[in-house]
Amino acid sequence: MAGSTDEGVAVGTDGRPRCWWPGDDELYRRYHDEEWGRPVADDRRLFEKLCLEGFQSGLSWLTILRKRENFRRAFAGFDPEAIARFDEQDMDRLLTDPGIVRHRGKIEAVLTNARRCLDLIDEQGSLARFVWRFEPDPATRPARVTKAAVCAMSTTKESTGLSKELRRRGWAFVGPTTAYAFMQSMGLVDDHIEGCHVREAVERERAAFVRPV
Repeated sequence: MAGSTDEGVAVGTDGRPRCWWPGDDELYRRYHDEEWGRPVADDRRLFEKLCLEGFQSGLSWLTILRKRENFRRAFAGFDPEAIARFDEQDMDRLLTDPGIVRHRGKIEAVLTNARRCLDLIDEQGSLARFVWRFEPDPATRPARVTKAAVCAMSTTKESTGLSKELRRRGWAFVGPTTAYAFMQSMGLVDDHIEGCHVREAVERERAAFVRPV
């Protein structure tokens, strides 16, 4: 990186100021610029992110991001209906797939969560309608979003609530920290820090975004 400020803005080799965490990894930088924090209402994308955040537990997001296409191939594009039909043969296939994280508990969680996701959609109408109810009140957000503020928010009241409700419904690998990382990435909060060149665009998208009801 060419340089950074005390508030966490880093100027990369492309000359653009952005959040500190992508560094100069091109894949990570593209994810930060084009995906992270932009509001999402598509159920399959939301389900995919909940699953991948579960796989990230104990690892870095970049590790998962580099394997994301392999995960999509292995898990039928994260279609909950397709995954809900997976059987022991599929489990054996997944446990021997070198392109993904071969952790039995996390793989089993995806299969379980697919079934619970279908139950939730039957009850609530959509996964999006359910998760967006946990969007924080803007008044509870930091006055200035800095690196220190973001690093202090690994969990929040809302992420704890989302985690608790998902686990009550039988979901696995959806702890409060995982839930907050999901909320950051899917645009329920905007944690692009002040001075990041993406922040204003994300704020405009959030302002125009129609919340699922």
